[in-house]
Amino acid sequence: MIEDYRGLAVFVAVADAGSFSEAGRRLKLSTSVVSHHVSRLEAKLGVSLFFRSTRSLSLAPEGQAILADARRMVDAGETALAALAAANSQPAGSLRISLPAFGYSNSIHQAIWSFADEHPLVALSVNCSDAIADIVRGGFDLAIRLGVLPDSNLKCRRIKDFKRIMVAAPSYLAGRERIDGPEALQRCSFVAVSMLPSQLEFQRGADAFLYEPEKTRLEVDTIEAAKSAVIAGLGVRQLPVDEIQRELQSGELIHILPEWSLPIEGVYAVWPDIGPQKKLTRRLIDYLIEWQQRP
Repeated sequence: MIEDYRGLAVFVAVADAGSFSEAGRRLKLSTSVVSHHVSRLEAKLGVSLFFRSTRSLSLAPEGQAILADARRMVDAGETALAALAAANSQPAGSLRISLPAFGYSNSIHQAIWSFADEHPLVALSVNCSDAIADIVRGGFDLAIRLGVLPDSNLKCRRIKDFKRIMVAAPSYLAGRERIDGPEALQRCSFVAVSMLPSQLEFQRGADAFLYEPEKTRLEVDTIEAAKSAVIAGLGVRQLPVDEIQRELQSGELIHILPEWSLPIEGVYAVWPDIGPQKKLTRRLIDYLIEWQQRP
């Protein structure tokens, strides 16, 4: 009977993930072990639960028929484990988290590492990428996102503010005309990040200036690479203040247009308010917010 339950749990994971390999990654099992559990369940039931091809995997009618009940079984098991952990006042379970790739020293990352240290019965799987992950399809319990959030059915909660400033390296500024206003940025080369919008709105009191870069010399796909390129003197770019404190203090980067500011944005926790781990997800979110309030 235990093997049957295990097979049903693996079946649900494959159905949710859309592939044997992705289900194995989420379950921390090899693809062959995942395939074994599904094949064994199919042999016992005498039906095929999936249509398989070399390029795709989809649920067969028989798989569709049992999916809802199988998912309820898995959810009930996770809920029972969560209830047991609550009774012991020690959270247990697993969380899959998506974080920005930059900022390993910032407070969000440090708070998550501290949460892991304080809760040894919670297993964390952390994916770090500046590309925005599909939370539902990727099977994430929680994602940390920055900036302005688009409308969605996901839950969100603001954790902290996110401040950016425009910077350049001394080597880039040397011998160039003084950047004495946002309009002067049009003479500058801009370091772009492929997944982020390039248009910026500068503010100074009641004044506002929209900046759309005309000269993009270099485009990269991570904030960390953009920071490295700016330090190398390849152009100007707005960067998170928390990420460049050392470089500002050492003089490797110069804050340009200090009398103008960019809108303060937010750092958000975003999560699907479904599934057996939602209580554990909320516990982590509360921990992240409490961490920001520590002296």
